Amino acid sequence: MPTIFKNEPFTDFTKPANIKGMKKALAKILKTLGAEHPIVIGGKKYTTAEKLYSYNPSRPAEVIGIFQKANIDLANKAVEEASKAFETWKNVPVKKRADYLFKAAALMRKRKFEFSSMLTYEVGKSWAEADADTAEAIDFLEFYGREMLRLAAPQPLTKVAGEKNELRYIPLGVGLCVPPWNFALAILAGMTTAAVVAGNTVVLKPSSDSPGVGYMFFELMEEVGLPKGVINFITGPGGSVGDTMVAHPKTRFISFTGSKEVGIHINELAAKVVPGQIWLKRVIAEMGGKDSIVIDSETDLDAAAQATVASAFGFQGQKCSAASRAIVVASVYDKFVAKVAERTKKLVVGEPEDPSTYMGPVVNKGSMGKILQYIDTSLKEGGRLVAGGKRFSADGYFVEPTVVADVDPMATISQEEIFGPVLAIINARDFDHALEIANNTEFGLTGGVWTKNKKKQEKAKNEFHAGNFYINRKITGALVGVHPFGGFNMSGTDSKAGGRDYLLLFTQAKLISHKVK
Repeated sequence: MPTIFKNEPFTDFTKPANIKGMKKALAKILKTLGAEHPIVIGGKKYTTAEKLYSYNPSRPAEVIGIFQKANIDLANKAVEEASKAFETWKNVPVKKRADYLFKAAALMRKRKFEFSSMLTYEVGKSWAEADADTAEAIDFLEFYGREMLRLAAPQPLTKVAGEKNELRYIPLGVGLCVPPWNFALAILAGMTTAAVVAGNTVVLKPSSDSPGVGYMFFELMEEVGLPKGVINFITGPGGSVGDTMVAHPKTRFISFTGSKEVGIHINELAAKVVPGQIWLKRVIAEMGGKDSIVIDSETDLDAAAQATVASAFGFQGQKCSAASRAIVVASVYDKFVAKVAERTKKLVVGEPEDPSTYMGPVVNKGSMGKILQYIDTSLKEGGRLVAGGKRFSADGYFVEPTVVADVDPMATISQEEIFGPVLAIINARDFDHALEIANNTEFGLTGGVWTKNKKKQEKAKNEFHAGNFYINRKITGALVGVHPFGGFNMSGTDSKAGGRDYLLLFTQAKLISHKVK
């Protein structure tokens, strides 16, 4: 039996050996960039006339990899091959399925710096952010393997005379996994292996901004001997290829993390029953947030400012859990704004391969343009710029960490998800008013309060409507097994990834009742 689950430790980059290891891995991965990679369906490799290119957001001329643009025929083939593989895979013993995850975790642990290096090159993660992404991927592999063993064990049922009853968690079928680019390894590995260890087969369609990381993971699962067709790797446009697979009658579930708009579209498309379909499709969706930290007058303002800056600007604010709003009680508002602005201006922006860099580039040109437009809009709507506000460099997609104060609670940057390094600071009359503002968006993913007042803490626990709520700490950095992650309202289906409920989303419960004498 595996040991009790423990989170993978983060790498200490103050140690010379770890610095040397990361630099060596960066050099190794750099030599592999620019290669072409196929679509892999049922173990067979496919190339297409049209290609998809992945670029380094720090140096946009640098090609990370060349990938295939799948067409509708390949999309249909991927689902069909996954369906064939399911007939065998669903009968593989749970222990054997879990062992594939444990073997993959062990290999990823050995190559931790290499996976982190690919994250640095392809999506612009700093050393610390990339390391945390890789550690979380290892955690998911280890945690979900153990979780499936738990679910496969005899489940507690009320006993009744004359019957022997058993509850089994069986797989659903073929799933489409559509992970995001912002946790290009962790979320991808988590959603894919959760489905697989539960006995399902999947078509994995990574983000077009991070197919290199996705292919690296796919090769790892091939290396540990996962049977062909259990995971099928496909790249291409979501509009045609993705929709084809969502709508396919043999697709049983869709696991998606991304924007609200795409999540709604997938949910609508999946809800339509098509000819040949004999089930209602299940959608597991995580769709972003507009996350707030409430700052009370009864708190340590220095610690609160530090946590707010860390929550707002880690990985360039490109986390669905990132603090995009600080809602501050009026009596400490000016002091808090000054403290946040001071800390923000000290953040080091630069190429993420440099270990001194705190903030790298945003993921692509379109994202950079959108973020700068939001900043411009915020000032037109009455916001006051107190830090940042501009593009940092003409080379690469760098945006300064930006703080806009005096933001109206209903202003554009207070309501819409920006997904970039922009923090809105809002003035509230008092703590109750601050909670009111915190709940005024359509999202409900993460949030937190900073207060020493126990009554206010209890009130916030009850009234702050977020799936992951934190008190007197930052609101990012959920740990597998510690902080099951998922949100309310338009933040998705509250999937609670990394928690004891998650694998239930990829299974169905079968009750077996046997009459005995």
